[in-house]
Amino acid sequence: MVKWIVVTVKFIALLWKRILVQSTRALVVVEVGDDISECLEEKTLIIANHQSTADVPLLFACFNPKKHVLPNIMWIMDSLFKYTNFGVVSVLHKDFFIMSGKTKRDQSLQQLAKHIIDTYIPLKRRWMVLFPEGGFLRKRKAVSQKYAEKMSLPKLENVSLPRVGAMQVIMDTVGPNSAINNNANMTATTGKNSMGSQLSGKKPNSLPQLQYVLDITIGYPNGWPIDLSHIVFGNRQPCQTVIFYRVYNAKEVPHNPETLTQWLYDRWQEKERMLEYFYENGEFSADFACHSYQPPKVVVQDYLRFIILHAFFIASTLTLPLQIIVNIFNFILNGSLIAYSCIA
Repeated sequence: MVKWIVVTVKFIALLWKRILVQSTRALVVVEVGDDISECLEEKTLIIANHQSTADVPLLFACFNPKKHVLPNIMWIMDSLFKYTNFGVVSVLHKDFFIMSGKTKRDQSLQQLAKHIIDTYIPLKRRWMVLFPEGGFLRKRKAVSQKYAEKMSLPKLENVSLPRVGAMQVIMDTVGPNSAINNNANMTATTGKNSMGSQLSGKKPNSLPQLQYVLDITIGYPNGWPIDLSHIVFGNRQPCQTVIFYRVYNAKEVPHNPETLTQWLYDRWQEKERMLEYFYENGEFSADFACHSYQPPKVVVQDYLRFIILHAFFIASTLTLPLQIIVNIFNFILNGSLIAYSCIA
């Protein structure tokens, strides 16, 4: 229990590091669109377009002022992030690292289903964050357009075509229409790969289900994404990044692979139009909202909370070398290691 408290506080504090640096560089974040208050306490899948490494800290900035969100969130990110300073904390926080590439895709999706069952649900996480495009726009755009031409799909300029695999697994596992939520044996499948072996032993109705899908569109001024160098070094003029929310009841999202794929493609074609309008007019149109439209609002951070969290972060980090030294000394004397439950 002590370990999880330390890990959670360190996770939030590390997020705060990114948020603080970003806000002090006058990189303002504005949120607009549907009212998301109904999602805050419910299991929600977040899907967002992906343009740069700054997307994640910008979402941190939006989520942080909202109560109980950051401690109860699970990020689904590329496996390369595991080897960064943030990735180390995310491993302890039990986020999921998805492997890219055709050869590893099926295995990674099976592991995602298992991770949801073994980690997301037992830890009572609420939000899952997924970037369906599977990479940054600048890296995925050419491949996406080539695939669109081959499949007679619209060529997208402001987003790339999303991949449905991870979302299919999530909906098959904890979606309202998953087999286990319909009093049947659950067999989460993706393509030809059954995941039933990883979900065996689970009783019908024993899994909580998603209530909402929160679709986020990130709009950078003039289509020029902020990157980490801008956040860290401040080598960019002050600007506003706009986050547009659209909320869908999870029961309205199709479960069948073909219809789910089309549903996701439709959302991304809407994003294409939304961003085209945003780049031309400097704002999103209220017509894109699904429900009651909330006007633009600047996200404001609580800096007292930042100070308190970082004091804990620094104190717990400084004790780590002492704990390691004590362990080594004890091993030399007694041939055994002391297990510290509070080491994060």
